[in-house]
Amino acid sequence: MNAHERGSSITRVLQIIEAVASAERPPAPQDLVQQLGIPKPSLHRLLQLLEQEQFIQTDVNHTLVPGIRSMRLSVHLWHNKYYKADREAVLADLSRKIGETCGITVPNGHFMSYTDRVQTNWPLQIYLPTGTQVPLHCTAGGKLYLSHLSAEKRKRLVAHLPLEQLTHNTHIRAEDFLAELKTVEAKAYGWDNQEFIAGMVGCAVPIYDKAGNFLAGLYTHAPVIRKNLDDLLHYLPDMQEAAEEISRIIDL
Repeated sequence: MNAHERGSSITRVLQIIEAVASAERPPAPQDLVQQLGIPKPSLHRLLQLLEQEQFIQTDVNHTLVPGIRSMRLSVHLWHNKYYKADREAVLADLSRKIGETCGITVPNGHFMSYTDRVQTNWPLQIYLPTGTQVPLHCTAGGKLYLSHLSAEKRKRLVAHLPLEQLTHNTHIRAEDFLAELKTVEAKAYGWDNQEFIAGMVGCAVPIYDKAGNFLAGLYTHAPVIRKNLDDLLHYLPDMQEAAEEISRIIDL
């Protein structure tokens, strides 16, 4: 293989990863043939390689979705310091307005990962440092992420989630949880009413990319001794404004 052929193959690999990651619905291989103009034999060879390396995977419908290494890459990119200072400046301003800890959480497999966090100065803190992985079914960011999935994918994913009861308020029945996710979808924000940690409430709003796809959740949480859920929801307009500013900063 000469240098030109190697360059062409690398470009095609990156095009495939980008197309699968940005697709509104999981594409079939034939969709990529038409979209990218890659000959079918070459595409199948590259797809096989990418699946072996876990950058993509084939789902039950024989369509293509991002693999675990692509998911990890997205998390690592969020941790990259290039945009981190600008994001944290927005979070710090929001934290001062609310008077509580604020941060960003991104999907990471069957969990949400905290990538950015600005602590409040109150002596009483709920310590969940960056890098912490939290469940999808009982956190504001997790419910927000699930609400942005198609109804079919949402139902399939919830069916495989361990709906572990962490507090008295945690949803443990899939039917009840799916019904609440419809409400989350309609309201366009997520909430945690002492469902993850007893004595803690939280809410989250979406951060979108340029195409309007869900990218991450901007969250705040507080101990109920200081604020209840309605107190936090009062700041939704400020949170939505901050989320829009972060979207502009990353300029995706």
